[in-house]
Parts: sequence; C-alpha cells; structure tokens
Amino acid sequence: MIITQKRDRKQLLENIRDYNSFFLIGCSECSTLCGTGGEPELKEMKELLESEGKKVTGTFVAKTGCQVLGTKVELKKNFKSEVDDAECILVMSCGAGTQSVVELFKDKPVYPTNDSLFLGNMTRMQFFDERCSLCGDCILDRTGGICPVTACPKGLLNGPCGGTNEGKCEVSADIECAWVRIYNRLKQIDRLDDMKKISDPKNWSAHKKPMNLNVREKASSEKK
Repeated sequence: MIITQKRDRKQLLENIRDYNSFFLIGCSECSTLCGTGGEPELKEMKELLESEGKKVTGTFVAKTGCQVLGTKVELKKNFKSEVDDAECILVMSCGAGTQSVVELFKDKPVYPTNDSLFLGNMTRMQFFDERCSLCGDCILDRTGGICPVTACPKGLLNGPCGGTNEGKCEVSADIECAWVRIYNRLKQIDRLDDMKKISDPKNWSAHKKPMNLNVREKASSEKK
C-alpha cells in the first residue's frame, strides 16, 4: 500500500487561498488505512475549510482513487453537479490518486492534501514499514524473502558490511542488520548455501521513469 501523511495545513491553506469552493475526494483503501483520506479525514477537512470561510460543495471517498476509469464513473454518476459547483478539487489520497483526478478534470485546479512517502506494509493499525523499493528487478527468491535493497540503508546486494554490530546496523541501533536477518531466515529454511552466491550489480534500468505496463498486450505476446 502507498503510505501517506498529511501535509502542513497552514501551507495547504496558503496554496488554496485564491479559491472559495471545494470538492473533496478521498480513497477507501491506502489513505483510509493511513488516516489521511477516509470519511473522518474528509469531515475534518470540511470543518477546517468552513472555519476559514470556504464552501465545500461535496465530499466523496473513491473506492480506489488511483483507478482512473472507476473513479470517473463514480464521480460522473453521483457527484457531477457538486464537482461543477466547486472552483477547486482537493484530493486526500496519494500522488497517483491526485493525478487521476487531474486527468479527469482538466479544467479545474487540483491540489493534494497529503505527501506520498513509500510502499509499505501495515504491521498493526497505522504502523507502517517500508519493505519494497519497487526496483523492478526482484531478488527476494535469493534472500529468503527479505529485501536488502530496502532493508539495508546501504542497499547492499552482498552483505553484511563491516559496520554491523551484534545484529544491528551501524547507521542506527534501531535498525536490524538486513543481512543478519537474511542469514537467520536462510538458516531457518535450510537455504544457507544461497549466502555463497554472489549477486551481480543491480539492473537499475528495470526501474526507468516513467514506467508503464500493458498486461493484456504482454499476455498476448507471451502466447505467440
């Protein structure tokens, strides 16, 4: 899931000072779980704007904010007049959700209310860990399912480094050494020989920007 946090509200109000009416869009998935774009947060934002003398024409929590077509259908079907009445749209989801709305409403200014931080796992309610760097060249099959590119502050593919101390990272004693974790995991599943394999330099070209993927086209070509 995409982990987001609320942007500074004073800065947000400064950014939107030229507009008087707003439509608010949240997301029922990632930002709801992060506490940045669910029903309570939309209500909070509505109250904040109204306390500043602004008008909120409507609010909407999208099923999946980054799903462009689905969000378009939901908005056009149920909130067309409310969106039309707004001078500006505030998107309370991730950057992808914000850009979905930009694509749908090219004639209206769209502002994000959140900062998108990382792809993370929720370990318990509103506690998140980054475990994947979206590198496009996964090596989890060789490291016991623990990613050193993300879990190691140095991103070492062949570790550990000389700075590890009693299983902790030299960058911070709060961080477990990724390669000690990998060693323990491989030992647990009887795959320690995998530690002897040297990984080649990472293929960072697999993470070129901007990326896109047509799954249907790829599947069709693989059948030929």
